[in-house]
Amino acid sequence: MIDVILKKGKEKAVLHKHPWVFSGAIERVKGKPENGEIVKLLDAKGAFMAYGFYNDKSRVALRLLEWNEDVTIDEAWWRARVAGAVAARRFLLEPGVTDTCRLIFSESDYLPGLIVDKYADHLSLQILTSGMENIKPIIIDELQKLLNPASIFDRSDASSREHEGMAPSFGILAGNQPPELVAVVENGIKYHINIAEGQKSGFYCDQRDNRKIVAEYTKGKNVLDCFSYTGGFTLNAFSHGAKSVTSVDSSELAIETLKSNLALNGFAAVEHRSIKSDVNKQLRKFKEDNETFDLIILDPPKYAPSRSALDRAARAYKDLNRLAMLILEKGGLLATYSCSGAMDMTTFKQILAWAALDAGKEVQFIHQFCQPADHPVRASFPEGEYLKGLLCRVF
Repeated sequence: MIDVILKKGKEKAVLHKHPWVFSGAIERVKGKPENGEIVKLLDAKGAFMAYGFYNDKSRVALRLLEWNEDVTIDEAWWRARVAGAVAARRFLLEPGVTDTCRLIFSESDYLPGLIVDKYADHLSLQILTSGMENIKPIIIDELQKLLNPASIFDRSDASSREHEGMAPSFGILAGNQPPELVAVVENGIKYHINIAEGQKSGFYCDQRDNRKIVAEYTKGKNVLDCFSYTGGFTLNAFSHGAKSVTSVDSSELAIETLKSNLALNGFAAVEHRSIKSDVNKQLRKFKEDNETFDLIILDPPKYAPSRSALDRAARAYKDLNRLAMLILEKGGLLATYSCSGAMDMTTFKQILAWAALDAGKEVQFIHQFCQPADHPVRASFPEGEYLKGLLCRVF
């Protein structure tokens, strides 16, 4: 096994079991490891620190796996990690209530670069690191043994693979081609999931708990669901007695799937309006038309993919929330989210305060949202905490 030597003074994060070692922290490499190869990390004095995946094309040159020198990272080690992650999610799954969740969450499950989502009898897999790409056959075989899925579909088409020197990977890995629309149930609500063409791996199961919480405030209210995608918040609102829901998304496919999901749940007679539009543009149009709502949901895409983008993202979040506040009835509710890992809750609250000031409004924070149990946050890897949100009362 090839040794990688850490620069003096760079030991702290490794000792605290943070899984990333950046290229600038490496003093030298004794040999020429292949990208994705497992190497041994030593401190400046030559003492063992950890085993990890190496990749000289990535800014994160090492993704650490094991801090015990006596442990052998072999096929049994990988199978145990996969099995442990899957077992930890079993309590979330109940026939007829919820049959979809995230089974493996990358570094937070000690499997850097591996994401696996369960959609009823189908699995959607993403591999984002070269090291995990090398282990793919073991991962697929273990998932088949544990779950016997109808299919395992590869959605490793994220741009982040480029940073690891890998091309996109897409298609069937095991089983049969999944149907165009896979039927799943989450908290008793039915959804059609497009595994092959949907955003990310097909569905945003990270909002499972938050959809249910927000729905409890929607009875008798006129609701606006922005960035509605396939209707998670919309469907939950109707299930709790919303008077009306307007859903806005820029994707025609998402809008059509949302309509299908309404029919799937027997909501044919509800007062629903879907609008294909850029959300900021549509919010301005609502303001021009003097149209207001009792409750608005803002669940935008990631505005800050890195800390360097945070200032620009803060301005985007502020303007989006300001526009929403301007079309809320007095005392109305705003459920607003950020899925940017670079955005912390303190900063997000400050942005909401700035938005309220610019809108001439007062805001109360009445609930804080976070990601659910199938998206755990590892104590040594705070970067895994990306989803946060606030329920605000706006005056």
